Amino acid sequence: MNTRTPPAKRSAHRAAATVAEATRPDRRQAILLAAEKLFAQHGYHAVTIRQIAEEAGVPLALVGYYYGPKHELFHAIFEHWSHSIDERLAGLKAVHIDPADLRTLPRIIEAFTGPVLALRASAEGEYYALLVARELYHATEEADRVLRGYFDPLAEAYIDALHLAMPHATRGQVAWAYQFALGALLHHLNDSRIERLSHGENVRSDPAATPMLVNFIVGGLRAALPRPKAPPKKTTTPRRQKT
Repeated sequence: MNTRTPPAKRSAHRAAATVAEATRPDRRQAILLAAEKLFAQHGYHAVTIRQIAEEAGVPLALVGYYYGPKHELFHAIFEHWSHSIDERLAGLKAVHIDPADLRTLPRIIEAFTGPVLALRASAEGEYYALLVARELYHATEEADRVLRGYFDPLAEAYIDALHLAMPHATRGQVAWAYQFALGALLHHLNDSRIERLSHGENVRSDPAATPMLVNFIVGGLRAALPRPKAPPKKTTTPRRQKT
């Protein structure tokens, strides 16, 4: 009696196993996390799909099955973390903007920096924060697509808020100031030289340095942007004494 499984049946079993393997939700997440980590560590163009599959511990074909080509996988990372942008926008919306209130500007900057620094300090968001700091300011098609889709609307909202808080500056001046503030934030996220330069006193992207970073950005904005002109002092004519 022939007990061998017919080829057609074996093929069906393999196909069913492949489908079951592909539909495991942990595999999809593993691929995304592996890509996020490798892109953050080595840069988008230095990483291959094969390396991502090996890091995720999945068959190479599964990467394409879930995400398609590499640029779509890169985009999927930012879609996955889009809630962090929503949090920053919600934090900004909660700020009551009053140009006469000295607390307005620090509150805007705290809403701008706080969620990103919290991500950098967390186990689940560390590589995403590093990826943002490393990749988005390279002049590549992939980075520009992400910037336009996710980060330009965020930037516009914060520039608008800063302009309301400092109305005596032009929007162009405020846009420059926003870029300078962003540079300070991204450098803090990504820099490791501080440990060497401080002779071991400081730790890279230390959350304890957040108040100093906020004060640094706020001080820079106030120093760089025009401020309201002080009203002219009233002069009084001295009264003549009666003789």
